[in-house]
Amino acid sequence: MLQHDVVIVGSGLAGMSAALEICEQLDVAIISKVYPTRSHSGAAQGGVAASLGNSEPDSQEEHMYDTVKGSDFLGDQDAIDILTRDAPETIYKLEHMGCVFSRTKEGKIAQRAFGGHSHPRACYAADRTGHAMLHALYEQVMKRSKRITIYPEWYLMSLIVRDNVCRGMVIYDIRNGNLEVVRAIGVIFATGGYGRAYKITSNAFANTGDGIIAAFRAGVPLEDMECVQFHPTGLFGQGILVSEAARGEGGYLVNGKGERFMEKYAPAKMELAPRDIVSRSEQKEIDEGRGIDGKDYVHLDLRHLGKEKIMERLPQVRQLGIDFIGVDCITDPVPIQPTVHYSMGGIPTDIDGHVIIDDKGTKLTGFFAAGECACISVHGANRLGTNSLLEAVVFGKRTGIAALKFAKGPRLPDINEDEVLAPVKEEINAIFTSPGTESINDIRNTLKENMMSNCGVFRGKEGLEKGLKKVRELKRKHKKGKITDKGKIFNNELIEVLELGHMLEFSEVILKGAIARKESRGAHSRTDFPKRDDQNWLKHTLAYLTKNGIDLKYKPVTITKYQPEERKY
Repeated sequence: MLQHDVVIVGSGLAGMSAALEICEQLDVAIISKVYPTRSHSGAAQGGVAASLGNSEPDSQEEHMYDTVKGSDFLGDQDAIDILTRDAPETIYKLEHMGCVFSRTKEGKIAQRAFGGHSHPRACYAADRTGHAMLHALYEQVMKRSKRITIYPEWYLMSLIVRDNVCRGMVIYDIRNGNLEVVRAIGVIFATGGYGRAYKITSNAFANTGDGIIAAFRAGVPLEDMECVQFHPTGLFGQGILVSEAARGEGGYLVNGKGERFMEKYAPAKMELAPRDIVSRSEQKEIDEGRGIDGKDYVHLDLRHLGKEKIMERLPQVRQLGIDFIGVDCITDPVPIQPTVHYSMGGIPTDIDGHVIIDDKGTKLTGFFAAGECACISVHGANRLGTNSLLEAVVFGKRTGIAALKFAKGPRLPDINEDEVLAPVKEEINAIFTSPGTESINDIRNTLKENMMSNCGVFRGKEGLEKGLKKVRELKRKHKKGKITDKGKIFNNELIEVLELGHMLEFSEVILKGAIARKESRGAHSRTDFPKRDDQNWLKHTLAYLTKNGIDLKYKPVTITKYQPEERKY
């Protein structure tokens, strides 16, 4: 049995930010199914938001209002206030750590425009901002390697909760197939998002919702899972992200008629409207036959920016287009389509990262969450670009401080090792001994197609119910999944079976929540309920796992400064 004062699952920005707050006083470990520098935080491109006012006057209040409005008023305003208030200090701390931000002529941190923001406040490092931030934090973690233990390529199997106290977890060593029980006073989940359940997604292969399902199975509800964000500019057929920075630098969206169509949908913001609005606008153009050559994509045109600006500020965007679809944005427009990008929903927490298990604010003792797997909720029904990197660092730090304070009190909890290992061994053994009549790859591909077509940019009752029926059918097939590798060393086939089980489970939650929410709000757009309904649906969804299936309950949105109003851009 392994033991540490605090154990963090996830090695991205949120996980490492938390570890740095804890390591000076307590024994802390980071567990990750990938090597830390491969965490999905590094894929973020365009920037991280803060009201520094380096290019024009800005304020925390304006950043807060933009975020509340961007969330379609489903975001909790106490959390948004903290996010935007702590942003400038967070950026300067990253700068002092050595994060290599792009600069203005005066030597200040450069800031660019981003969708839904009223001022240029995206601090950026060309179009590799997440990469720069991740490596800056990783350097700080390595500097403290004697006080932070890292377990790379270990897979989370289950969360241990007894008597409403989180006591640790069971993990699986991918390299040799061994199981270990980890005992801890405090546990932090920073396990990222769950976009891999969709066919067209910008998410890394690791984003399979392992953390949220471990929490869900341990009795924690999942909040607002129906709110899944589509990014407007994924490379056609691939989903690989073309950063919003491309539009922030002045890129145009053009339909098959050569029109900059955003003037019809958001005349004041054009291409820099929030992501949910731009994605719906693109999809409508495509659905109504105004895609390029009648196909399922439109163009992102950057040619007018010129080679010099593209090479300075968007070098990765250019290279991705060349490498994956053979298009050079310097000379040709880029075919793009909406791509699943971000998970607004997840594990409910308070403003300090404590996991909450009901509408009354009851805490699960010793359990914390931060980053994309958590739902604080600063993003509500739609996240503004550049607020995710900010959330990961601001609330990663805040959660680390809360976990540190908590873990100084209790002793390491008692765990019956045989008792907690038994169900995990049984799960693995069932996979190895299954007759194996169904193809795991076919089930996965069918799930992705199903979620894309029935729970996509636009949703309706008929499609959602069809999608839910299909997911339940696939869950039955998954139990008969065929696995050929029965070995212990780097058994990636086993991991894929486990991940697919998680994707099927949270997909059912997404569909149940989407069917129940009879309105359109942010990224959740119902064709049969096209209007936002504040009277009935200004509330968060809480989905519980019960013996009889998924039970939906609700809790109120925290409103402090800004009352809901019509959302126009």
